[in-house]
Amino acid sequence: MTDDANSVPNPENGIGTRIAEVAERLGSRKKAAEAAGVSVSTLNRWITGESVPVFAGVARLCLAAGVSLDWVATGSAVTTRASSGRNMDSPQGVQLPEGMSIGDFAFVPLYDAQCSAGDGAWNENCRVLTHISFTRYSLRKQGLTPDHLSAIRIDGDSMEPVLHSGDTVLIDHTRTTVEGEGIYILRLDGHLYAKRLQRQFDGVAIISANKEYEKIVVPRDRMDELEIVGRAVWSAGWL
Repeated sequence: MTDDANSVPNPENGIGTRIAEVAERLGSRKKAAEAAGVSVSTLNRWITGESVPVFAGVARLCLAAGVSLDWVATGSAVTTRASSGRNMDSPQGVQLPEGMSIGDFAFVPLYDAQCSAGDGAWNENCRVLTHISFTRYSLRKQGLTPDHLSAIRIDGDSMEPVLHSGDTVLIDHTRTTVEGEGIYILRLDGHLYAKRLQRQFDGVAIISANKEYEKIVVPRDRMDELEIVGRAVWSAGWL
């Protein structure tokens, strides 16, 4: 097999074992493959040494898991907690707050905002850009389960000034019915939108925060045509 310019050196020198450890930290090889932007079979070949890992993919994997790329690529040792102040329960090369370990955090996938039309899953053709870390405690306080969460970036100005283009929103996929008034993620014409939904006597109103966009009412007899991906439960963006 011929190495290319993007390949990580020394694949036989334990890199597969280290990639497997990173995958375990992310919870599964499927999640690790999504983070790296490769198939599960390709990730497995990296782990077994049947294929040379590609640098860009390993870099994305390390970013998602919060581990040192140098450690995955070379196996270089990390200094002890006594000499460096690092919590040795944390990923290599990452300093966590005193008393916390990597198990205290959940990593939620951030998808790109493109989505195919049709009857497939909302993220069928989506790509995982990275993972966002939340403390498990903060999610539990909100009644949220990490496995049922994902994040996307807002595209467009229809929800300004509440949400701006480029803002990141966290989606709870267990909430796919309108529970009072709130901001939900919808799939319309092959794209994802954040809109405020309001249950009314004759159906559900789709409301944009930007007054330049008109309110749309989905009649009660056409509610099955409204695809709700989940409810937005958190948002963040640059000031």
